[in-house]
Amino acid sequence: MLEELTTNQETAKPEKIKKPKWLKVKLPIGKKYTDLRNLVDKYKLNTICTSGSCPNMGECWGEGTATFMILGNVCTRSCGFCGVKTGRPETVEWDEPEKVARSIKLMGIKHAVITSVDRDDLRDGGSIIWAETVKAIRRANPKVTLETLIPDFQGMENNIDRIINVAPEVVSHNMETVKRLSREVRIQAKYERSLEVLNYLKKSGVNRTKSGIMLGLGERPEEVIKTMEDLAKVGLDVITIGQYLQPSKKHLQVKEYITPEQFKKFELIGKDLGFRHVESSALVRSSYKAQKHIT
Repeated sequence: MLEELTTNQETAKPEKIKKPKWLKVKLPIGKKYTDLRNLVDKYKLNTICTSGSCPNMGECWGEGTATFMILGNVCTRSCGFCGVKTGRPETVEWDEPEKVARSIKLMGIKHAVITSVDRDDLRDGGSIIWAETVKAIRRANPKVTLETLIPDFQGMENNIDRIINVAPEVVSHNMETVKRLSREVRIQAKYERSLEVLNYLKKSGVNRTKSGIMLGLGERPEEVIKTMEDLAKVGLDVITIGQYLQPSKKHLQVKEYITPEQFKKFELIGKDLGFRHVESSALVRSSYKAQKHIT
């Protein structure tokens, strides 16, 4: 199957690549989406869905799933793929957990995904706010299920333990790309450290672990498969594979648009490797179909 995976990255010039037809997104519609959008606008609720202009927003909201970002909107890291601001982060808002819990209740969310910027400026990496947010959500929304999409916390186990101890249904940490490209794509992160974090989560008894990678940054098919194999070895349960899209001209360029057929082949390989869930298509993002991954 590997031989069938083709790439045009050596012949195509990234600056001239146009988005293919399979990346066209239908506008969100439906009463559920409209109602939630009105709530978000009225109460100025902070969701990654809206601030990140996620292509799956209408579909996810219609299924009662939304993603919230905590610990501000300024990151201490400067990853080449990410559209989040980089610089000196804001002061921690200790009432943020209650605000997020209230937002989830107002929106009537059934499954919430919580993520954050990296806060390397904080001794605890933001893990205290992380844990308090999960607790607050559970107090206000006892029937809501949770996924926490966490940073690597610089591999510090005492900080990771705070997430483990509040027992979200899914704990996720993204690899983002293959080993060879890690330094270019996410400068301050490390491929091996991310694997160690996922391995530690699973060995500590986390029931569902999850990770995601982006394609189209110049990776080779065999490198994608090697990354999948590495994730399978640390007992990963869920993997998401999607197309990288350039947030702005300042960010890394798209070197290739992966075809639906190639995504399907990676999906089949993932299933052969034993992952419980494999989401693999151009518009897949970390939280896509997230409510399915608790089973």
